[in-house]
Amino acid sequence: MRITRMAALAAVAVLSLGGAAACGGDDSGSGGGGGGDSTKNFEAGTTMERLNKAQKITVGTKHDQPLFGLKGLDGKPTGFDVEIAKIIAEELGIPEDKIEWVETPSTVREQVIEQGKVDIVVATYTINDKRKQVIDFAGPYYVAGQTILVKASDNSITGPDSFKDGTKKVCSVTNSTPAANIEKYLKDKATQLVLFDVYSKCVDALKQGQVDAVTTDNVILTGFMSTNEGQFKLAGDPFTEEPYGIGLKKGDDKFRAFINDVLEKAFTDGRYEQAWKNTAGKVDPKVPTPPTIDRY
Repeated sequence: MRITRMAALAAVAVLSLGGAAACGGDDSGSGGGGGGDSTKNFEAGTTMERLNKAQKITVGTKHDQPLFGLKGLDGKPTGFDVEIAKIIAEELGIPEDKIEWVETPSTVREQVIEQGKVDIVVATYTINDKRKQVIDFAGPYYVAGQTILVKASDNSITGPDSFKDGTKKVCSVTNSTPAANIEKYLKDKATQLVLFDVYSKCVDALKQGQVDAVTTDNVILTGFMSTNEGQFKLAGDPFTEEPYGIGLKKGDDKFRAFINDVLEKAFTDGRYEQAWKNTAGKVDPKVPTPPTIDRY
């Protein structure tokens, strides 16, 4: 996403996005199947067979990120990540109202997978080698880029190099890739880097003047701009590439291959495009080019 498109984003009306922990999601979304199909044939003993027979899947996602995963007043989850999860459930023969949505902040994504509290995590989840030591990833299904959010009136921050003098504070989320990435630009991590469990708290801290900036992926920050019209802007261009993947239990190679197949199918049959248009595309209408699946 280029900075040249960002000026238009703040003018977009507030989106009515929503999500709920431990509840079934239902949304016009990508047009995924509303009914289950327990007659689908999957290899015996696989995760796909287990989930199909149970007619239920538990999905970890964010509840505080407009456009990708956000809890709303209606108790229903919406966002691009939510739609991707619905596509996977559809291919498993599981109806949308049998998806259990569990709030999964960045700090606990690996833990909930390892502990079996969720079947998959679809939560703006950057694929990296450290995380692949304890879980596996399908995908990527989207590539974001880290950037910086500041108040609309602040021209003193132009990119990550603006933090090198040690005078400005930046907020991110514990155990997140953006928090690790920004450290190399800080003169004094202890005094400059403020960490919370969710990005919405960072945005609140920016509003209150407790920090000078928030840093994470551009699409996440764009979402906050869309729900805080005219208050914020992006400072500088994206300075990383963040491939988003779907987290699942380590060693479940057949389930990972199945999800990769589903993603590639959705890339070409129109469901991926529709998922974007119905969510993030309301702010950024340019449909992203699907990335190449990493079948490691």
